[in-house]
Amino acid sequence: MLTPKERQALKAQAHKLEPVVTIGGKGLTDAVVAEIDFALKAHELLKIRAGAMDRHQRAEAFSAICERTGAEPVQHVGKVFVIYRKKPDDG
Repeated sequence: MLTPKERQALKAQAHKLEPVVTIGGKGLTDAVVAEIDFALKAHELLKIRAGAMDRHQRAEAFSAICERTGAEPVQHVGKVFVIYRKKPDDG
């Protein structure tokens, strides 16, 4: 679980990022979740755009993404989500 201070720092880092994944008209498909999971392996902090969804669908998708990928929710502003998942330590 992220502390408020950690979340604030991640928001600041995410500000300059471009969305890496876009959720299209088909919604949150397994393929989209797999793409998000793959992107989280490369980048701990990820920005996702959900342009083709209404407000209620976006809120549900944000929760589902975090649940299905094990990511922490950082921020949800309009059609953009920011999530974070720490890379595993390769020991």
